[in-house]
Amino acid sequence: MIKIRSGVGYDIHRLVPGAGLMLGGVRVSATLRAEAHSDGDVLIHSLIDALLGAMGGPDIGELFPDSDPAFLGIAGTDLLRRVKTMLEAGNFEIMNLDCVVVTEAPKIAPFKSKIAENIAAILGIPRNDVNLKGKSKEKLDAVGRGEAIECFSIAMIRFKNQSVSASDSDSKT
Repeated sequence: MIKIRSGVGYDIHRLVPGAGLMLGGVRVSATLRAEAHSDGDVLIHSLIDALLGAMGGPDIGELFPDSDPAFLGIAGTDLLRRVKTMLEAGNFEIMNLDCVVVTEAPKIAPFKSKIAENIAAILGIPRNDVNLKGKSKEKLDAVGRGEAIECFSIAMIRFKNQSVSASDSDSKT
């Protein structure tokens, strides 16, 4: 029987004037930045928590604490590569990722393809296995007022070398 696991991730950061906002390892704004200990990439941080959750691991704050100077200013993509190594060590493979970035500005539509391609390349998965959506809060709450950016992610993983045959799926109905 195939064993599929899922994990949910979430992250939020305050937006402040600055020299660049990173999403999925791609610079999407030259006038805003996320206030954070690391690069503040809410998309990558959310994905990391989703993948760690699917593996049954700790959350991003436990694994990469902001109290550790080693992570000051670190790129989220570097942390994602470390999580990829953990996935491989656990004999897991990613089935798909689904993410929703919530922000009033910047709009992510012009960057969606580049961001998804970057995430897929880092994780060594097909581009079609990374889904990305942008939403707004319709001017409601801190995100809607442009004071913050947030992201929700879901990761589906399975143990490597597992497949579902037609007879397997028929026997479960």
